[in-house]
Amino acid sequence: MVASLLTVSFLGALDHTVVATSLATVAGEFGALEHMSWIIVSYTLASTVLMPVIGKLGDIVGVRAVFLSSVVVFLIGSLLCGMSQDMTQLILARIGQGVGAAGMQLMSQTIIGETTTPRERPRYLSIIGVSFPVAILVGPLIGGVITDAWGWRWVFWINIPVGLIALALAIIAVPHVAGRTAKRFDVAGALTFSILTVAIVLAATWGTSGDPSLRAATLISSAFALVALIAFIAIEMRVADPLVPMRLFANRTLAGMVILSTVIGVGLFSVVSYIPTYVQMAYGTSATVSGLVPIASVLGMLVSTLGSGWIASRSGHYWWLPVIGSALSAAGLFGMALLPTGTPLWVPMVLMAGVGLGTGSFTNIIVAVAQSAAPRSDTGSVTATVNLVRQMGSTVGTAVVGSLIGVGIAAGLPALSNIASLTPQQVHDSSAAVQGQVAGLYMDVMAPIFVVLSAVYVVGLITALAMPRVRLSDEMDAAPMAASDPVVA
Repeated sequence: MVASLLTVSFLGALDHTVVATSLATVAGEFGALEHMSWIIVSYTLASTVLMPVIGKLGDIVGVRAVFLSSVVVFLIGSLLCGMSQDMTQLILARIGQGVGAAGMQLMSQTIIGETTTPRERPRYLSIIGVSFPVAILVGPLIGGVITDAWGWRWVFWINIPVGLIALALAIIAVPHVAGRTAKRFDVAGALTFSILTVAIVLAATWGTSGDPSLRAATLISSAFALVALIAFIAIEMRVADPLVPMRLFANRTLAGMVILSTVIGVGLFSVVSYIPTYVQMAYGTSATVSGLVPIASVLGMLVSTLGSGWIASRSGHYWWLPVIGSALSAAGLFGMALLPTGTPLWVPMVLMAGVGLGTGSFTNIIVAVAQSAAPRSDTGSVTATVNLVRQMGSTVGTAVVGSLIGVGIAAGLPALSNIASLTPQQVHDSSAAVQGQVAGLYMDVMAPIFVVLSAVYVVGLITALAMPRVRLSDEMDAAPMAASDPVVA
């Protein structure tokens, strides 16, 4: 069962990163370079919008049925992506892929929550969780090799044989877990949440595009998001069977896990994509060398993800992992803010490796604990909620960080001689004086961002310290817990 879940989870995570290398090739062939970003955005948006819906469906009809259906949808989406004849067809097919990937990720975690004891969950979830850092490491390389050797369409078609093998294993190995009868599916909540998510993503995308003509659209989208958020909370508090059960947030443990998940999305995922550019500009490295710093973060996350799951399952104690992890991540990001110009590259590599180690130490622990703190009937919804807030935190955080970097760099441009734009190659070809100015500018702009992100992890540290210090149980969850019960059993 674990082999099947790991394979499927890796496929979903890999498809988010493997496409990156072939983006320019695909967009150029279709003559739609201006829409290139939507190859990624459509995938991410679809998976985010439907995440709570898929989680609720898992609770209602059973996780096995939703899991197998998600694999099939993902494979059909992959087939159609490779068959696309224009950008519109590709974007629509990517939406299907995103829906399937969301179901594969969520149901893999939910199946673990439904079939294992609380103490066993960290170990199994950590095994499945390594798919994400591994996908980040190997995805771009695999995408580049496939694109060069066979063409970009095989970036999508390669999913089909691997996915069919995983599907066959899942049919054999994944046990049947009965769903429950819902009074009524929360259609109003699902529609409102969809509007909320789309409005947030569009506001973040348009707001950071740098196009003045999109300012009005950004304000309108932000207003829609605010209204939709208020409406969604009102609906969820009144319906009999809500998409996201608000009553669960009265549980101190579950509320803490949601906060910690948000911390991960904002604290690390929002900035990691900007690190290579920062390193190229501030340290004068090539694009290849600049990738070593985020790779150090991912390797740190990979090691601590596996290690923390094993430790938590072996001892049954977990509360100290987010405490130490948050403190280590906060210290690493604060250290990044203090680096002076001319610092050797190995220093930020070590610091960002520490951030990865700290974050990975509780990334999957919080999913396991959240599942154990909620009633069995809400396992899918709780798993979806924890993943959702992390993804939304990353989406919004990435937009905000990108905007701050853009504004800060633009404000410093007049002081940089006659340079009209700051591409790494232009900077590397400039005089030593100009290179020093650019390095200083990037460090000045990034320093307060690193401080703020460090403070985000301090919030995580405070939250972790406030958690009940209980032990994960060796027995299956026998009955739903009261919403206010903080004990993980």
